[in-house]
Amino acid sequence: MHFPHPGRDRVRLFKIEAAALLTLAAPILAAQLSQQVLSFIDTVMAGRVSATDLAGVAVGTSLWIPLLLFLYGVLLAVTPLVAQLHGAGRTEETGPLARRGMLVALPLVLVSIFLLRNAEVVFTMMAVDAQIAVIASAYLKAISWGVPAAASFFLLRNLSEGLGLVRPSMLIGLASVPVNASLNYIFIYGKLGLPALGGVGCGWATAVTLWFMCGCMLLIIRRAKTYSATHFFDLTKRRGREGATQIIRLGLPIGCSLLVESSIFALIALFLSPLGAYTVASHQITLNYSALIFMIPLSISSAITIRVGHAIGKGRPDRAKLVSHTGLLVSSLVALATAGLTLLFAERIAGIYTSDSRVIATSVGLLYLNAFYQFSDGFQVSAAAALRGYKDTRVPLLLVVVAYWVISLPLGYSLALTHVWGTPMGAKGFWLSLIIGLSIAAILLGIRLHRVERSFVRSVGESGC
Repeated sequence: MHFPHPGRDRVRLFKIEAAALLTLAAPILAAQLSQQVLSFIDTVMAGRVSATDLAGVAVGTSLWIPLLLFLYGVLLAVTPLVAQLHGAGRTEETGPLARRGMLVALPLVLVSIFLLRNAEVVFTMMAVDAQIAVIASAYLKAISWGVPAAASFFLLRNLSEGLGLVRPSMLIGLASVPVNASLNYIFIYGKLGLPALGGVGCGWATAVTLWFMCGCMLLIIRRAKTYSATHFFDLTKRRGREGATQIIRLGLPIGCSLLVESSIFALIALFLSPLGAYTVASHQITLNYSALIFMIPLSISSAITIRVGHAIGKGRPDRAKLVSHTGLLVSSLVALATAGLTLLFAERIAGIYTSDSRVIATSVGLLYLNAFYQFSDGFQVSAAAALRGYKDTRVPLLLVVVAYWVISLPLGYSLALTHVWGTPMGAKGFWLSLIIGLSIAAILLGIRLHRVERSFVRSVGESGC
């Protein structure tokens, strides 16, 4: 007689779920990497013009990315909402839900455009070098033209991914890379009769590329039959309980969490700007590489949110717990691998961005520190994603604020720019504090996820009695 073996069953279920997560995450990764490659192209091409152009793009990016991530985070609420509706067999309500997201996006877009066009005030307050500030301000004014397209693209992409349809965003992302590279070449170096804009040209190239991506996504949802059940374009369909209020309630904490995390990097770049172009350029290289590597756990986390949402929509707390635990383990294993590669090839990585030996030498030390925080970073983003699948976003926001703003940023400032701990460490002090902050965030979010899982299991059990 054959008896089931609990340990073997757990391993088998883990393998099945890991395969499902990676299958779903792979196209998302391709899409995320392609978008991050846009920033990589900007950094490399601006760096080939001059260290000042690279620093200008770096400082400009330090304000653009937090705004973009806040917008993305608020609209990211559409993904778990759509996933749960789809999992519960209410796909016809997903299109009207996404349309309501436009009402949420509009004021955010207007505020973002205003802030990007008036960034000079921030640069003056932070005593940013005049030459760097001129390039950064012009870069942000150019990129502001692409904000409406970015919001529309995020909204449509989150609708698609909530349904489990991830290939469209992957294909569009891949197509955007050569488009952006070509536009960068034209605007930066002044081709086709246009003036040479240097680093500012990166902003114009990004804005045009965002409109290209938005147009492609809109066309796919309009033409592909797989989206017809969503009734996105059918304005007569207004069914469904989920509306703009639900998107704001769920999405605002997500957007604030991403803003809290990303704004730390923005403030670091601004705090470091008085130390000169070489220090800022080295920080930007490390930050850009870190963002590239981060796309792997971020893509896995997106898959976690989708699959947890589907499981909860079907009333399967056991499956939701399996998804989240498998995702955490997979992200951790990936982080160990990428950290090892970073330590081995730090000098070569820095050499991709610049040929300046001084910038390379500083960047290598920062890349070593970056390798040590990748594990915590991957774990915390996966735990936060699982919590989003449970529609739990408010407490995670509080935990992130404590880890990043209460602990990490003050510690980094004291290490980098003051004599509290001895000789000021410059950029290294901030990266050391990031390791500590991310580790604390990972622990707190892991504890929160465990409690939410237990609570959900109890609530399902009671309702089933």
